[in-house]
Amino acid sequence: MKRERHLAVQKGLNIIIVGCGKVGITLAEQLSREGHDITIVDKDASTIQAVAAQFDIMGIVGNGASYSLLMEAGIESADLVIAVTESDELNLLCCTVAKQVGDDCSTIARVRTPDYSKEVGYLREKLGLSLVINPELEASLEMARILFLPTALEVNSFAHGQAEMIKFQIPDDNILDGMTITKLGSEHANNVLACAVERDNNVIIPDGTFRLLAGDIVTFVATRKNIHSFLKSLGFKTKQVKNTLIVGGGRTSYYLAHQLIRMGVDVKIIEKDTARCEELSILLPKAVIINGDGCDSELLNEEGLDRIESFVALTGIDEENVMLTLHARKYSSAKVITKINHNTFKDIINSLDLGSVIYPRYITSEAIIAFVRAKKNSMDSNIETLYHMFDYRAEAIEFHVDKKSAVTDIPLMELKLKKNLLVAFIYRKGKAKIPGGQDMIRTGDHVIIVTTHSGFDDILDILE
Repeated sequence: MKRERHLAVQKGLNIIIVGCGKVGITLAEQLSREGHDITIVDKDASTIQAVAAQFDIMGIVGNGASYSLLMEAGIESADLVIAVTESDELNLLCCTVAKQVGDDCSTIARVRTPDYSKEVGYLREKLGLSLVINPELEASLEMARILFLPTALEVNSFAHGQAEMIKFQIPDDNILDGMTITKLGSEHANNVLACAVERDNNVIIPDGTFRLLAGDIVTFVATRKNIHSFLKSLGFKTKQVKNTLIVGGGRTSYYLAHQLIRMGVDVKIIEKDTARCEELSILLPKAVIINGDGCDSELLNEEGLDRIESFVALTGIDEENVMLTLHARKYSSAKVITKINHNTFKDIINSLDLGSVIYPRYITSEAIIAFVRAKKNSMDSNIETLYHMFDYRAEAIEFHVDKKSAVTDIPLMELKLKKNLLVAFIYRKGKAKIPGGQDMIRTGDHVIIVTTHSGFDDILDILE
């Protein structure tokens, strides 16, 4: 009965999204799909008309920081305002007005300028913001994690950095080819779990009898201290890169270079705009800044493309990034990372050998969707972290279990769990572990779930 009552109270939130760019459209699509009432606001009438019709949501044309427009959008009954316009200042102003007018309305602002990003704590406290998200900074952090472990296609962190989710492709003639999950666990994987596999464009949550094959794209979850020794035992490279060549000198490049220099990595940036090169030279005195066209193959050769350990394509044009990565693939053995802003040709992009592909808009939307699901939740077992996997065909969700419920203090083997779902990790009192059938979820735990189901907003959703 408790489970039935929990489901009965679940309903969508009233959400106002200000800004109808790439992130705003992605949020409108995802949040409307999850059953929320969405109103999107933008100054561009044609964009509003197209997006509102596409997702069957309300659209209003105008300035999202206007008191009268927010009233028209229903701010008095709104649960959440998300400001993702191109202007940091407008986003902050929208949230400030919303907090003054809305009745217990939460606010999220996208803030991309480095100066503001250094003051996130102050902005959240003084302006009452629920979340401040910086797409370029978050994308650079993910890239830095990948370059720290260059074997990986993706590296994501859970449980305050104590657990990591690593995605990589099994090469030909690797020890994993033909190995069952049970054998992997008994012979190689100490506190490591294979939690999702992509094969022939299908995503599988594997059981113990599942047999891995060369070419599989596998996601493992592991304790941070164990992942390097595990990968090393399988013959993978585990040392971070020593140097990198970045093409494009935008904000993402600045954030990434800053992270890599702190890691002891030598950084070289190629940027066309002379004024921006001068800015970067001041902001990043330890980096080598080159004023030139990164799409010039002769320049790339002069700067040692054939000798570098990593190459990151960060221009503002997706097509250039793709071609640069393919060029680097042909003429070097570097670890490559490609930033993609649009997803119009995602199937084609996925078919190319582009190494690790980073979509800043999805990193932003995942953080916001995790917040929305936690706010929607009527109990206290809140979502801490959310990652979409394999093009939204699977999810990894970290729950913080704040109170006793139908899933606590019962051995996992006795719980009636949904199919295509794994309890992948439990973090308790500073210790992390891969759970077995006899382990139990307890109050205070951080629990990581991997599933092909979508829309979970409470730990109880894992039950049938």
